[in-house]
Amino acid sequence: MVAKVEEEGKKIAARKKTEKSSKNKTHQNSYKVERVKTGIFGLDKLTQGGFVEGSSVLVSGETGTGKTIFCLQYLWEGLKNDEPGVYITLEESAEEIKKDALVFGWDFEKYEKEGKFKIIEKNVFEDINLEFFEIDELKAKRVVIDSVSLFSLVIEDKASMRNKLKELIKSLKERGITVLLTSEIVGEGFSRLGVEEFLADGIIVLKSIPMGKTNQRTLEVRKIRRTKISEGIHNIEFYKNGIKVLD
Repeated sequence: MVAKVEEEGKKIAARKKTEKSSKNKTHQNSYKVERVKTGIFGLDKLTQGGFVEGSSVLVSGETGTGKTIFCLQYLWEGLKNDEPGVYITLEESAEEIKKDALVFGWDFEKYEKEGKFKIIEKNVFEDINLEFFEIDELKAKRVVIDSVSLFSLVIEDKASMRNKLKELIKSLKERGITVLLTSEIVGEGFSRLGVEEFLADGIIVLKSIPMGKTNQRTLEVRKIRRTKISEGIHNIEFYKNGIKVLD
C-alpha cells in the first residue's frame, strides 16, 4: 500500500514538473519582437520584417550613397502608417531636404501642416545639446539624426563622443522611438570616430562602387540585434519611389 502511494506521488510530481516545463517553454516561445516597417522596398525581408521597435540603427556610407534618401523613405513609411516623425538635420536646410523628398513624390509639408512631422535644423557648433520638446510634442515614433558625424567636429575625443551619443540614444529609446543615425564612412570603419557602430543596435552600410561609366550601388545589413539577418552585399537602385533592394 505504501509502495503504491509513493508510486502515485512520483507520478504526480513528474506530471507537475512536465506541466511547469511546458509552461516555461510556451512563455519563452511567446516572446515576440515588435518591428517597424522600413519603407525600403525589399529590405524588410532581409531583416525578419523590419527594424526592431524602439531600437537605434546607424545608416553608414560615403557622401552620395543615399543616406538622406534612405532616412526620408523610412520617415515617409511611418507617416503613411500614422507614426509621427522628426528629421533632425545638422547640415542641410529644411527646405533643401524637402525639395530632395519631392523628387520621389514625398510631400512632407502635408504632414507638417497636420502636426505629424517636423524638420529641426540644429547647429551643433553653437550648441551640441538636442532638445526633446518638439519630439515629445509630436509624440514622434520615428526620428532621424543626419549626420552624427558633425558631433565629431565639435567633440574631439572618443570618450566624450561616445558618452554624448550614448546619452542621446538612450533618451530616444526610453521614449519608444525607433531612431536612425547617419554617419560618413572614413577609412575602414563605419563612422568618422569609430564609436557610433558600437552604440547602435543595427548597422546598414550603403556604398557606390564604380563600374565602368556607371556606379553600382549596394546595401549591406551589417547587424541588427535580436534579428536573423540576410548577410552579404545586396544591389540596390534608385527609382521614382525611392530605394529598392534588387536581390
